[in-house]
Amino acid sequence: MAFGRAATVVWHKLLHLLVVVLAVTALTFVMTDRLPADIAAEISGRGATAADLAEVRERLGLNRPVLVRYISWLGNVCQGKLGNSLATELPVTASLRSHLPVTLELLFLSQLFALLLALPAGIISAWRAGSPLDRLTGTFAFACASLPNYAIAMGLVLIFSLKLKLLPATGYTPLSSGLAANLQGFLLPALAISLVEWVILMRVLRSDLIATLKEDFILLARCKGLPAWRILLVHALRPSMFTFITVLGMQTASLIGGAVIIETIFALPGIGRLLVSAIFAQDYPLVQGTVLLITLAYVLINFIVDICYGLLDPRVRRGVGNG
Repeated sequence: MAFGRAATVVWHKLLHLLVVVLAVTALTFVMTDRLPADIAAEISGRGATAADLAEVRERLGLNRPVLVRYISWLGNVCQGKLGNSLATELPVTASLRSHLPVTLELLFLSQLFALLLALPAGIISAWRAGSPLDRLTGTFAFACASLPNYAIAMGLVLIFSLKLKLLPATGYTPLSSGLAANLQGFLLPALAISLVEWVILMRVLRSDLIATLKEDFILLARCKGLPAWRILLVHALRPSMFTFITVLGMQTASLIGGAVIIETIFALPGIGRLLVSAIFAQDYPLVQGTVLLITLAYVLINFIVDICYGLLDPRVRRGVGNG
C-alpha cells in the first residue's frame, strides 16, 4: 500500500518535470521563431531570388505554422532525432555528443574542488563558530564571493600561466591523449568556478550545522562523552545536509549551461560555448537541441535530489509513503 502511494508521488513528480521540459522547449521554439533575422536569407546568401528563398523555407519547413513545426520537432525528439545543424549540416546529436564530455568534466572537477573546500571549512567554522579561524574562513569566503568567476579566471591565468608558467592559459586536450595533459587544461577553469561555488555551499552547511549542534540529541551525545569528530561527522552532519544537497544539485545543473564565460575564456569546446555559437550563427536546430539537453539536466538533477532526501532521512520516505 505504501509502495503504491510512493510510486504515485514519483509519477506525479515525473509528470511535473515533463511539463517543465515542454514549457521551456516551447518557449525556446517561439522565441527563435520570432527573431527578426531571416534564416532562409542567411542560408541562401547574397543575390538569392525569391524562388531560392521559397525553396529553402520549404526544405526547412519554415513556411509552416510554428505550432505545427514544434509538434513535428517533438515527434522527432521522441525518436531520438534533433535534426541537423544549419551551419555544419551535421546531426545536432553528434554536436552535443562531442561537446558534452568537456562540460561534464569541467562540472565534475569544479564541484569536486568546491566540495573539498566547502565541507571542511563549513564543519570547522560551525564547530568553532566565532573563533579567529571562523572569521578568517569567512573573510576568505567573502573575498571569493565578491569576485565574478571571470575575474578570478583572469587572475589565475595571470599567476599560473603568465607569471609562473605552470599551466596553459587556453586550450583543450582530449582525455584520450593523456590524463596529465587533459587535467592541465581543466585545472584553471575548474578552480575559477569552484572558488565562487564553494562559498554558498560552505555558508549553507555552516548555518545548518550550527543549528543542529544546538539540538538536544547533540547535547546527549556530548554528555555520553563521545569524541568531537564522532559528534560532528556521525550525529550532526547527516541531518544538516538537506539544504546543502539542494544547493549542490542546483549548482551542478546550472553549470551545464552556465559555464559559458569560463569555457570561452579558456577556449573549452563545451555545451555553453556551443550554445552561444549556435545563437550567433542563428542555428535554430542546434539552439533547440542544446536547450533541451540543459533543461533535461535540470529536471533530472532535481529528481535525483528528491531521491537523496529520502536516503538521508527516513522521515522523508515515510512522508512520501503517507502522501
